[in-house]
Amino acid sequence: MPNTISPNKQHPMIPVNKPLLSQNATTYVLDCLQSGWISSAGTYIGRFETAYAKFLGVRHAITTSNGTAALHLAVASLGITTGDEVLMPDLTIISCPLAVMYTGATPVFVDVDPVTFTIDPNRIEAKITKRTRAIMVVHLYGHPCDMDPIMALAKKYKLAVIEDAAEAHGALYKGKPVGTIGTIGAFSFYANKIVTTGEGGMVITNQTRLATTARLLKDLSHSPTRRFWHTKIGFNYRLTNISAAIGLAQLESINTYIAKKKWMAKEYANALAGIPYLTLPQEKPWAESVYWMYAITLTKDSQITKNELRNRLKIRGIDTRDFFYPLHTQPILRHFVNKHDRFPVSNFAARNGFYLPSGLAITKEEIQKVAKELKDIL
Repeated sequence: MPNTISPNKQHPMIPVNKPLLSQNATTYVLDCLQSGWISSAGTYIGRFETAYAKFLGVRHAITTSNGTAALHLAVASLGITTGDEVLMPDLTIISCPLAVMYTGATPVFVDVDPVTFTIDPNRIEAKITKRTRAIMVVHLYGHPCDMDPIMALAKKYKLAVIEDAAEAHGALYKGKPVGTIGTIGAFSFYANKIVTTGEGGMVITNQTRLATTARLLKDLSHSPTRRFWHTKIGFNYRLTNISAAIGLAQLESINTYIAKKKWMAKEYANALAGIPYLTLPQEKPWAESVYWMYAITLTKDSQITKNELRNRLKIRGIDTRDFFYPLHTQPILRHFVNKHDRFPVSNFAARNGFYLPSGLAITKEEIQKVAKELKDIL
């Protein structure tokens, strides 16, 4: 049943996400406008990259025009190409397989963990072949993947590990920032992310060779010694100075934003406790989630479908979002699926999962309103 019902005029909509911009964002953007440095050159690009690398404790951070571009740049910088395979979770955004397909390589889908909905380490090894070059992990909805067994498999089979940390700025795995544990990491700064530039992304790595390649490829592969001379296929993935200015301002407040996300999760957990048919997000003992979105699922014995519940919430002025469609169900990806493959967890999550209003600007009153309506319906 499509989610087409309009909210009642008596109920103002609580949006699924409303960003919160720091005061310095305006100051820095005005500085760009007044200086005239509004395109992909200017001081804020370098300042943002340096500050983000310092925040994560890595050597190199390279800005990109968006998160998908960051993923593609990460895959391309590793030299992955036609004939190669990259493993990834079945429950994730289409950007992940597209980033692999752009290089001519093949995405291979792995079912997910039933608690975190991140890639299941116990299902990875069975999908590794002689063509496998990398494992792409996704720290979904702000919760880290279980990285130790994944890194052990990568070492055993000499594979690269690409971390998609688009939704997990500042999340920790055993005290380590996600995105920094694998070979190369990618972040998104879309408007709904904890750190935003409106549109934008970042590639991070400790390997100078990969960083050098990424910087070359993202700027049309101009020869380092002869501008407008090209010996490799490059991309135009440059971020603007204005976007970097917003990102730098947002990064300055990231600890405040992460604290707000954790507060939100605690408020939701308390308010939703005891409501039947709901499974609330859990935090593994080795993880420190940033709860980018407060993602919940209906239990198998729920007396109402997810679509019906979401429609009834919308009538009451509460916006929600579905989980991603499993990759193996996407029309453009079905030719990559082996007929014997089964994905019971990602299918269940997609059928029963959705997330609640979770933006940085959310208030305690809005959380209580969401919980009240959920309790009333269920």
